[in-house]
Amino acid sequence: MKIFDAASTAAALPYSELVPALVKVAQQLREGEINAPERMVVEIDPASVLLCMPAVAADIGMTKLITVHANNAQYQLPAIQGEVVVFDAASGRRLALLHGPTVTARRTAAVSLLGIEALLPVKPKSALLIGTGVQAIAHADGLIDYFGVHEFWVSARDLQKTQAFCDALQLRHPQITVKPLAAAALASDVPPVDVMIALTTSRSAVIPVNIAANTLAIGVGAFKPDMVEFPAELLHSRTVVVDCLASAKHEAGDLLQAKIDWDKVRELPDVLAHGFVQQPLLPVYKTVGQAAWDLAAARVAIASFAD
Repeated sequence: MKIFDAASTAAALPYSELVPALVKVAQQLREGEINAPERMVVEIDPASVLLCMPAVAADIGMTKLITVHANNAQYQLPAIQGEVVVFDAASGRRLALLHGPTVTARRTAAVSLLGIEALLPVKPKSALLIGTGVQAIAHADGLIDYFGVHEFWVSARDLQKTQAFCDALQLRHPQITVKPLAAAALASDVPPVDVMIALTTSRSAVIPVNIAANTLAIGVGAFKPDMVEFPAELLHSRTVVVDCLASAKHEAGDLLQAKIDWDKVRELPDVLAHGFVQQPLLPVYKTVGQAAWDLAAARVAIASFAD
């Protein structure tokens, strides 16, 4: 069994290979060729949970095990820890052990990249990231590596942390321009960007209502019913596309609190299969994640060391 740490897991999951792998998995999901039940959540204590996300296809299977301990700062440990175990479907032979948080970060960013490719009629050149956490880093890397995005704005509540994030991102990618933006300024001064991506755990909307008609807004961070990144008015004014409809119906707090009509929501695998008719207002895209996306990442990783 090949064991990957965080760095080698990231190196084994280039976005140029992750996105096509997701396209294949999306097709197999539609055709019933992947068994990926909804994730199991087991409480450890009031501030901690164990998450179990299995998926099985004809070639491989995998299980992602993640623990989330909200109070881990007191132990100088990350809140999210975990691994992805990959096995051969025919024999059960273990193939790889991947670094779970890195798999999650990169496949989540790749799901956003795939949505952009499917829903945005032009190749993006500019982006606004709302949030400065791990997912913001992964999404910035993905937008730069996959699309060549070169102009960024970054917004978060703490302007000092936002500036530090911008400085670090500039050092990481010297070819880009990146500017901090105070969260309060978004309400009245929205930069003209191709893509706006929210990557927070906010309980109130962080994406402004008055985004341009040709801006694709993506909500990534809100993954519980009490979390919200999209304002209800924006959701009701545009077509809503989700990466996984079954999960969104009980995890996407934005959509649940806005009382979205689920019959009108499009699912990404269906969009990939049948296309999306462009409208005067671009859709909004909500991702919640699912184990099949991790299986796509597992395929890419094991291919990196296969003969």
